[in-house]
Amino acid sequence: MTLPWRGADSYNWDTTYSVESSMTTTKRVLCEQRLRHIPAQFSWIDQRVVFEGHLARCDAHAAALYLFLLTVADAQGLSYWGDARVMRTLSITSSRLARAREDLLHMGLIAYERPLYQVLALDGPAPPSQAPAAPPPSPSTTAAPQMIPASPSVDHDAIRAQLAQVRARLVRDR
Repeated sequence: MTLPWRGADSYNWDTTYSVESSMTTTKRVLCEQRLRHIPAQFSWIDQRVVFEGHLARCDAHAAALYLFLLTVADAQGLSYWGDARVMRTLSITSSRLARAREDLLHMGLIAYERPLYQVLALDGPAPPSQAPAAPPPSPSTTAAPQMIPASPSVDHDAIRAQLAQVRARLVRDR
């Protein structure tokens, strides 16, 4: 049976839709012996990260940091990891970590107060560049960060490779 794609509603459908083509595929278990089960320490990645373009706005390092934070966060999106361990796990330098973290902060995907990270809900307020114009903040409040424009040429292969490395390290370090 072929059904039309319904965006975010497709989460548990038996049929999936390819965004790249109009082809549909009926889902079936490919390896029964390795079927995933939800463990007690389960985390999730909201499909809107891809379908709403959040991942496409990230460079490879910001995407890797975001995947890492999604993976290690508790139910409230909270985690605390020191910079040294994050850099070692992601194989990135201090300056790249700082830039990746700053990018995620500006995109409204995370909040950060050293060493505490919070992965933010995707259905929160719009990032500053998409929010309606508001009066300037009073001196007693802090202004929201400005949106960093997305790179016109995102290297999706580099992102996939970096995410695969992060996943492999996370599995290895369990």
